[in-house]
Amino acid sequence: MDIVKANININFMGQRKLAIAISVLLIVLSIGSLVVRGINFGLDFTGGTLIEVSYSQPPELGEVREALTSEGFDDFTVQTFGSARDIVIRIPVDESGQSGADLSTRVLETLSDETPDIDLRRVEFVGPQVGQELAEQGGLAILYVLFGILIYVSFRFQWRFAVGAVAALIHDVLIVLGFISMFGMSFDLTVVAAILAVIGYSLNDTIVVYDRLRENFRVKRKGTPVELTNLSVNQMLGRTLMTSLTTMAVLIALFYFGGEIIHAFAYTLIIGVLVGTYSSIYVAGNAAIMLGVSKQDLMVVEKEGADQPDTEMLPERFRNQP
Repeated sequence: MDIVKANININFMGQRKLAIAISVLLIVLSIGSLVVRGINFGLDFTGGTLIEVSYSQPPELGEVREALTSEGFDDFTVQTFGSARDIVIRIPVDESGQSGADLSTRVLETLSDETPDIDLRRVEFVGPQVGQELAEQGGLAILYVLFGILIYVSFRFQWRFAVGAVAALIHDVLIVLGFISMFGMSFDLTVVAAILAVIGYSLNDTIVVYDRLRENFRVKRKGTPVELTNLSVNQMLGRTLMTSLTTMAVLIALFYFGGEIIHAFAYTLIIGVLVGTYSSIYVAGNAAIMLGVSKQDLMVVEKEGADQPDTEMLPERFRNQP
């Protein structure tokens, strides 16, 4: 089968050492930020009370914050939810042991003093124990996904490719977590969902490149692993860029116009798509090269006598004929 020659011929693998240096630097910065700054866990993991109220007219969020601060609330977040007239107030677990119902009553009384015409829509309380369980389950979900990918790619391609794919995914997750930590984004269940989506997105790109690389290894008679990897990346570059650009356009629109409720979700996916596209080009193929992948690893093994007819399937009068 002939492979269509790529019109683009960029020497990506020629810059693989520089790419390794950039990846190492980003990972070190990410780990450093995670150690020093930590992650700003949201209400889903820390526990607390969520209160949704509705105004007859869009309120000034600054005035709402000032009213709550004057009432003695120290650590809370206020943001619009759905429309400009609806706001959500998140309050962490009260060390005094105050229940969610008592907190919602205090909040509603405080806000009613400023604006009488408000309605309490809902109150949700997440206990610290539930938050800890959600954090553990979210981390386990990511680990299970990585382990499943390692097994799948090992069967689908070859173990060197499997290690390369998982290395690229760990690279992506660490850098995404590092950027979340650096900019203090709230880490909640929507961010966990975004990280899992980033893993799927990055893996899809990596599998496409690996599939083309395997085909080139089997078809091309000449070419080193570095040259064939470079060829494969160039052949898939148009598809990769088109997918990334269209996805980014949607995510940027969500980030700016989707409201605060999905702000962290869109931010995580934007960073993930950028890093995932980069890792599909440089990290995944480069890792396979460093592990020593060769043509012999991907050539189809032909059984001895495969070109001879199967005599058991022939009529008896033809079996002994030369």
